[in-house]
Amino acid sequence: MRRGWRGAVGVLGAVALTVVAAGCGSSDSDTTTVTVFAAASLSKVFTELGAEFEAAHPETKVTFSFAGSSDLAAQLDQGAPADVFASADTATMDKAVRSGRITEQPQLFATNVLTIVTPPGNPKHIASLADLSRPGLRLVVCAPQVPCGSATKKVTTAAKVPTAPVSEESAVTDVLAKVTSGEADAGLVYVTDAAGAGDKVEQVAFPESADAVNSYPIAAVADSTHADLAHQFESLVTGPQGRAALSKAGFGTP
Repeated sequence: MRRGWRGAVGVLGAVALTVVAAGCGSSDSDTTTVTVFAAASLSKVFTELGAEFEAAHPETKVTFSFAGSSDLAAQLDQGAPADVFASADTATMDKAVRSGRITEQPQLFATNVLTIVTPPGNPKHIASLADLSRPGLRLVVCAPQVPCGSATKKVTTAAKVPTAPVSEESAVTDVLAKVTSGEADAGLVYVTDAAGAGDKVEQVAFPESADAVNSYPIAAVADSTHADLAHQFESLVTGPQGRAALSKAGFGTP
C-alpha cells in the first residue's frame, strides 16, 4: 500500500544539485512535475534523458536532485517527496527498500568502474593505483558511505594500497571538482565522470578497478503521486533510448 506524504520536508541537503529541464509551452497550472532523485554520476546523461522525456510528454516537467546516493537515500528515509530513485549501487537502493519508500523490484540499468584522474599533464606522474600511496600526494576520494567511496575502499584494500586522502567527498562530482580546480594531485572517480570532464583532467586506468564494478538500480518511489509517469521515466532509462544514452556516456550494461 502506498504511504501518503504528510507535511513538507525542508530544503534538500547542500550536496544536492537540482537541475530542472526546461518545460514546454504549458502554463504551470497545467504542468505535472516528476521528481527524480539520482546519483551525482548520472547528472549529465539523466538531464539529457529528462529533456527527451519532456519532449514526449509536453505537459510534464522533470526535476532532478543529483547528489551522493547515500544522501538521497537518507532524504527518502526522512520522507522527502520524490517519484523515482536511481542509485549508484545496489546496497544504497536496499536502504530505500528497507525504509519502505521503494516497494517494487528495482531494475538494473547500468554499470560503472573507477579510474584515476589528475590535472592535465599528470604533473605528479601517477601511473598506477600503487602510486596513490606516495607520501605528500594530495589525494581526494569519495567518503566510504557513498558508492564511489565504497568502491574505492574495496579496490585499495584488495590491492593492499594504503592511502591517506586529504579529503573525502560526499559525491563523485565533488572529487572531480577538487582535481579540476587544482586542489588535488589525483582523485578516484567513475570513468563516466572522467570522460565528461574532457581535457580538464587526465585519466590513468588501472586493472584493479575491475574488482569493484558498481551496478546502478532504478525504481519508482512507492508513494509517488505520479506513479504512471514515474514508471514511464523508469522505462525510458531501462529501454533502448536510455541504454544508448548511457552507453554514449561511458556506462556499461548491467
